[in-house]
Amino acid sequence: MTPVDATTAGAPGRASLGAMHRRRLREIWRSAGWPCQDIIEVELLAAGLLQRQRDADGRETLRVTDAGIAVLAATLQKNRAARDPHEALVARVAREMQRAGRVVWRGLSLRAKVGLGDDAAWAMAMPDVFSIRHTTVEDYVEPVAHEIKVRRADLLADLRRPEKGEAYLQMSSQCWYVLREGIGSADEIPGAFGVLSAREAALEVLRPAPRRPLKLPFGAWMALARAAPEPLDDEAQGWLGAPDDTPP
Repeated sequence: MTPVDATTAGAPGRASLGAMHRRRLREIWRSAGWPCQDIIEVELLAAGLLQRQRDADGRETLRVTDAGIAVLAATLQKNRAARDPHEALVARVAREMQRAGRVVWRGLSLRAKVGLGDDAAWAMAMPDVFSIRHTTVEDYVEPVAHEIKVRRADLLADLRRPEKGEAYLQMSSQCWYVLREGIGSADEIPGAFGVLSAREAALEVLRPAPRRPLKLPFGAWMALARAAPEPLDDEAQGWLGAPDDTPP
């Protein structure tokens, strides 16, 4: 009978390590490496992605090994490949909003209150593109949120979180889903949202977004003041006084 090596028996293969393991690797890489001494750490150590070290005073820290760095690099490349189509479509929508004479932000975090009565709670609205009309009259601001989806799995995950959509609606007079062509249909999106299909030639309106009167709360104005709007693309910027014929 072949003896079992107690140091490797039951150790997980690297292929079986999940997102929480990769997240912990990133945290340790960015930190001083203080151990948590939980099961995630045990599995990373067993897989050879972490290494224990002791200083002159006997204090133990963790170091990401060369194998761990290789896992981090591979994860970065995978995430970047998945993110690139999304970021390209976000940039495309942002340019369209600038052409419509709007002031545009990307990656905002806006605090919104969702629910009613005792069930009300605060949630973060983080639309991919947020824009307002270029005006000095508060009633004419017309904030618009665009949520960009390029993968069907991400779209379905969003639709399973109605509180996320409600937070968007609390911060915008119009809210749109922008879907890469082929990943979904307008019938799948709740009626409170407009739907745009991102085709190669243009953004096609599948269903207009309902317009609702809305004044941005003071907290939202403070968030806009702290955030930098998208740099103005001179070629994309239309005449600010021109009629707005471009769908949001």
